[in-house]
Order: sequence, then C-alpha cells, then structure tokens
Amino acid sequence: MLQSIITRGVESCIRYAWPVVIVAIAAALASAVYAVKHFAINTDISKLISPTVPWHQRESRFEAAFPERYETILIVVQAPTPELVSQASQTLVDNLRRRTNLFHSVEVAGGGEFFRKNGLLFLPTDEVERTTGRLAQGAPLIGTLASDPSLRGLTQALSFTLMGVQMGQSSLDQMAGPYTAVADTLDHILAGRPANFSWHALLNGHPPQPSELRRFIQAHAILDYSALEPGKAATDAIRQTVSDLKLASEFGATVRLTGPVAIADEEFATVQEGALVNTAATVVIVLTILWLALRSARIILAVFITLFVGLAIASALGLMMVGALNLISVAFAVLFVGLGVDFGLQFSVRYRAERHEVDDLRQALLRAAAQVGAPLTLAAAATAAGFMSFLPTAYRGVSELGLIAGVGMIIAFVTSVTLLPALLEILKPPGEPEPLGYKRLGPVDRFTERHRMPILIVTAVVVISGLPLLSHLQFDFNPIHLRSPNVESVATFLELRGDPAIGANSVSLLAPSLAEANDIAKRLRELPRVSRVTTLSSFVPDDQARKRSFIQRAASALGSALNASATAKPPTDDQNKTALRNAADNLNRLAANKTGNSADAARRLAVNLTKLSQADAATREQAKAVFVRPLNVALADLRDMLQAQPFTLESLPPDIVHDWATPDGRYRADALPKGDPNDNDTLREFAREVLTVAPEAVGGPISILESGKTIVTAFIQAGVCALVSIAILLWITLRRIGDVLLTLVPLLVAGIVTLEICVLIGLELNFANIIALPLLLGVGVAFKIYYIMAWRAGQTSLLQSSLTRAVFFSALTTATAFGSLWLSSHPGTSSMGKLLALSLVCTMAAAVLFQPILMGRPRNAGHA
Repeated sequence: MLQSIITRGVESCIRYAWPVVIVAIAAALASAVYAVKHFAINTDISKLISPTVPWHQRESRFEAAFPERYETILIVVQAPTPELVSQASQTLVDNLRRRTNLFHSVEVAGGGEFFRKNGLLFLPTDEVERTTGRLAQGAPLIGTLASDPSLRGLTQALSFTLMGVQMGQSSLDQMAGPYTAVADTLDHILAGRPANFSWHALLNGHPPQPSELRRFIQAHAILDYSALEPGKAATDAIRQTVSDLKLASEFGATVRLTGPVAIADEEFATVQEGALVNTAATVVIVLTILWLALRSARIILAVFITLFVGLAIASALGLMMVGALNLISVAFAVLFVGLGVDFGLQFSVRYRAERHEVDDLRQALLRAAAQVGAPLTLAAAATAAGFMSFLPTAYRGVSELGLIAGVGMIIAFVTSVTLLPALLEILKPPGEPEPLGYKRLGPVDRFTERHRMPILIVTAVVVISGLPLLSHLQFDFNPIHLRSPNVESVATFLELRGDPAIGANSVSLLAPSLAEANDIAKRLRELPRVSRVTTLSSFVPDDQARKRSFIQRAASALGSALNASATAKPPTDDQNKTALRNAADNLNRLAANKTGNSADAARRLAVNLTKLSQADAATREQAKAVFVRPLNVALADLRDMLQAQPFTLESLPPDIVHDWATPDGRYRADALPKGDPNDNDTLREFAREVLTVAPEAVGGPISILESGKTIVTAFIQAGVCALVSIAILLWITLRRIGDVLLTLVPLLVAGIVTLEICVLIGLELNFANIIALPLLLGVGVAFKIYYIMAWRAGQTSLLQSSLTRAVFFSALTTATAFGSLWLSSHPGTSSMGKLLALSLVCTMAAAVLFQPILMGRPRNAGHA
C-alpha cells in the first residue's frame, strides 16, 4: 500500500509538474521572508535546561530576586598604579552615569564612598594600629607634600627622611626601598620612557598586588531584547566613552568587558564568525560531491532546489514552534542539509539506475518511486522518531532541536518525493548510458561472503573488549568551556574567575531572615571545601570602637598637615633645579663612606636627581606630573580614610543592602570554593558539600553538577524511547523480529564504537556535542533501513550496488555539512562538528561494511 501511495503521488507530481514547482517555490519564498523577519537566537546556556527542573526553578527564583546580577556588564579597569586605576575608574563611572538611557546604574564594586571612608575598619585590629601609627609618624612629611605639591616640595620631603636617618629615628636601610623606587621612576623619565609612581606602594613598603591595580565597575545595562545582541548599545557606549576619555594615554589604563551581558553578546558574535565563509565552502564541496554522485547538472540543480525549498519551510516552521533558536538548535540548518540531502540522493541515484534500464524519464521516475518509496518513508519516519524522542526530556536545548529536526526530516522526505520528481520532469536530464554501482568492489563482496563468521567474531571481540573504556567516558558540562577563550569577555572572565571580588564560582542562597542566613553561613564555613562565606552581616566589621580610636589618633596627628592647602607659591624652574641639586648633595653626604645596598641606593638617587636638574624644563614638568598626580590622589584617599565612623546594619548604605537583601525581607548568602577554579571535579565536590548544608543553593558549580545529571538522565530516557519507537516502527513495517534486530544491532554497535573512540582520543561529551548521539540514531537507522529493505527484496552483492553509491555520497555530503561546524571558531559548535563527524563515520561503516555481513545471503536471493 505504501509503495502504491508513493508511486501514485510521484505520478501526480510529474503530471502537474509546473503547478507543483510554483506552489513549492511560493511556499519557500513566504517561509524565507517569515524566517528572516522572526529570526532570533537565545545564547543563554542556562536556558538549555527545562525551567520545570527543580534546581533550575531555584535559579529562576534567585534571578527574580536579584535580576540586576544577570543584566550586568562588568567593566575591568587596570592601570600601572593604584592611584591611576582609581582615577581612571572614577572618571569612567562619572561619564557613564550620565547615560541614563543605557544604564540603570554604574558603580565601582567595593569602591564607593562608603568603602573609601571606612576601608580601614575592615582590616584586622593590629593592622589598623600599625597602619595608623606609620601615618602619624609621617605627619611632617605629609604636611610638606600637601602644602607644596611640586618638585621643590618633594625634595623637601626627602630632606625630612634624611634628617630622620641622621637623628636615628630611622635607618638608611629602612630608606633603601623608597630611594630605589624613586630612582627607578627617574630612570624611566630621564630615558624618555613612560613612567609611573605609586605613593600607596611607597607607604605599604611593597609593590602593589595585582588586585590593587584593577577595579571592577558594575554597569547595570538597559537591554534591548528585540536585538540579537541585547547589550550591544551599552557595550558600544562603554567602548566609545573609554576612547573619548583617552583613558589609555591619560592614565595608562586598559579597559575590558565581561559579565553575563558581554559574554552572551560575544557568544552570538562568535557563532556568526566565519559562518558565511564556511557556508560558501560547504555549498561548493556539496555541489562537487553531488556531481560525483549524479553526473548531471540538471539533476544536481533539482536536488539543490528541493533541498533549499525544504530548508526554508523547515526554518519558518521551526521558528513558529520554538520562537527563538538556542545554541544547539541553531545547528538544525546544517543537520537539515546533511541529512535532508540523503533523501534526494537516494531518489536521484535510484532514478539514474532505472533510467539506465529504461530510457524513458517518466517510467524511470515511477520505477524509482516504486523501489525507494517504502525505504525512504520508513527511513524518514525512523529518523524523525529518533529526533523527537527528546521532546519529553528536560534537556530543552536538544528537545527543541529534536522537534525542529524531526519536522525537518518529514519536510525533506515530502519534498524529495513531490518537488524533486516534478523538477526532474521539467529539467529533463539526459539518459544514463552507464550502469551505476561499484563493480570493482566485487572481490570485497565475495571475500566477506566466504569469511562471514570470522569477521563477525572478530568484530564482536573488538567491540566487547572496548566496553571497559566506557567507564572512562568524560562529561564536561561546564558552560564556560563551550565559549571561545579568544573573545575578550571570556578571556577576561577566565583570567579573573579566581578573584573573590567577582564571585565567578560562588554559590548563593536565600534565607527568610538575616539570622537564618548567618546560621547557614556559619555551617558553610565549617565545610572543608569552602574558602569564604559572605552575608550582609559581613559588611559590619567587629571591634569598631578600638579601630576607630586608632584612626582618630592618626587623624588628630595628621589633621593640620592633611587639611593644609597648597599654600606655598609654586616654585620657578630655577628653584626646582636648586632644590634637586641640594637634595642630591644631602644624599651624597649621607651615603659618604658607607657601603651596602642602602648606601648604593642613596647614591643612585642622588645621581638621578642631579641629572634631572640638568635636564630640560619639559623633563622636569614630566617628573612633576608623574609624582604629583598620584600624590594628590593618595592625599585625597588618606583624607577619606581618616573619616571612618562606626556603623551598624541599620546604617549600611542602601546600595549594599540592595545587593544582599530583597524588599520582602529575604537575605542572601554567598560561598566561594577552595582549590582550582578551572577544575570541574573541584567545583562538583564543592557543590555537593554545599547542598548537604543548603539544599536551596544555586550558582555555577551547582549548575555544573545538576545539569550533568539532568542531561545524562535525558539521554538515557531519549535513547530508550528512540530505540523502542524505532523498533516498533520497524516491526510494523518488517514484521520479523530477526529483521528488526538486523537493523538495530549495527546501530548499537556504531554507538558503542563511537563512544569508545571518544575515550581513546580524549573527546569529552558536553552540552553541545552530545547531540551527535540522537543524530547517530537518526542517520544510522536511515542507512540501515535502506540495506535491510534491499536485502529483504533479495538483492545481493550490496557493496557493488547503486544503494552503496547513494549511501556513500550521502555520507560524504553529511560529513561536509558537519565539517563546517568543526571549522567554527566557537568551541561548542566545533566540538559538535567533531563528534558528529566521528559518529557519522562509525554509523556509515556499520551500515556499509558490518550490516551486509551480519545479514548474510538474502532469504529470496533468487529474485535479486
């Protein structure tokens, strides 16, 4: 009946060829217009999991409580000194805050007025005592610098240090570090190289830590969700502002963007990158393969038109069904080309074989329909069933792909048995003088017939021996590993992910009260894999009264010195030169008759001061800028630091409270892991520990742990569902359990071998490439159905047949399509192409080489 229906359908399409073609092209054009107007892609990897999964629901609730965390562009500002990075950051913040059409808010993380004034209160008490003590001792020096911020004032401050050494208040050894730092800076100035100087580093007595040379600015952007890159306007504005402010030349600052918004936008750009070139190359190669398979420009044109009509219709239907593509379902177009062309090739190759036998176009088309109609229908149904088996699972990324690809396979089949024969009738390709097939493979056919059992035994031994490898199959469900490490946002994130300031690997939870949040935090701190836990209470340091007394003592000692304005009249250049020479003379006298590193440092500084006095006025102006600009910043910071006032939870600034508490009275707690932030096992163990104490926790490490479980479960469910549905479909069609097994066993062998090879070559399964497994079911069962149907019809010498020609070239076109994914600069897409290509090679080998051997001689070989 099925064969009769397909044959009558092809006959009708041939009779009404032009109406069929016109209707098909009109439908394709309308579909293409719809697809272009409604194209959308969601690059948020978290959306690949169904929102009904419990742990994902927890994430959604947390995101709803703190939405600004997920709409943030993290601006990373780095500069050569703490003073420069502070100036650059504040300049950028002040300018971006004026762009109220693009940003809800812009803040320096941990660097607002509250932390500038109260930063000392967050240090340990003994450190506060030491720091404020050093500041109080330096009152005369600070007063001199504040009242005369010039080269003269700097040399006068230097004189105070020399007097301290002479009076025994300090030693020359203690001054070796500061003298060396100043001399190093003068070396750069005198050589005409860029130079920087940090008073903070001088005060601390050691070079600044990397964390002191960067600031994080949190820009809560206004996103345009109707655009493919919702944050593009905001990120473009940031980059333009950085350029306009000349932060690089003015402050030596570099500015990079990361955070959820920047990463998502650059993710889409990476997926696009090279797509046009790869697509063009794929089309050229596919055309070449089709020429080798079909040897007729008219047949190739017909197949190509059929393919792209089907693709346009499938694209429109796909967007209607899912609204927006995701990072996995966006590959459906490649899958459609790779798999959809199979139906057109099977029909066309069979048509060519029949045309060789009967030199009548219509008769050849009808005979081809009668021969391949049933296998094509069964293959399309089984392929669609393989894809759609993922619909009930929680892995939304693949379930949407399964829906689109499953529908696409039906469309590809329908167009191959309607539009394709109509086009062939119109284009009228010439006859086929030569038979199709591979007669040269005859010896291989005969060899496999004679040695059937040994080949099957060896194959079974090899496959079974490799089963233990499957226990070493690696799953990497860390979403950051699917992103390109070469784009700025991801490279910056990977570099800074270990910095507690950005909390890249933190887990969070919401408690109904602050007391409960603190109680959970206490239990989390006791876990061996937790390094730090933060709640709102963490922003109220202890021992404030004692720390405040030390700060007040320093403020009293420094009050007049710090608050003195620049009262001294700016010196002339001659006065600066005299001051520099006098300071050099004093240093030489101090170091006279002394040896050691400290004396050498003093003499070296004296030499540089002398050279500076002999240089031109512009060089001295540059020296003044290098030393005085950061001095003004350091003095301003010092004034703020000494204004610290005791505070409580109730008096914390609203912006801090907003980050850690919801309006309805729930409180957030964050925990950070110990160990390597790039190690998935470390993050998974950390997540397991946290969940024992806080089952409601959410965050990146928990997503890695739970998404892995969700995806593995989804693939087990879908695999069982696909095998059962395909088996039922095969049983309905074949009516023999043995024939069903002859179709499924090679499919299982191909799947096992694919995974074994993954272990051997170190290819890990991830969010994206795991789609190769349902694809293996789809394309694998199609190839195997062609062979089982030919075998049941009594055909022998299958390697020599036109069927093998069709399967071989179909596999080549599919491999080419998948190869375009492999060449992608996007790691997730590239890994998808790798595993797809591997699975294709395995399933083709199982179909072309293993299945004919497994089937043996047909039951009715006499009818071949």
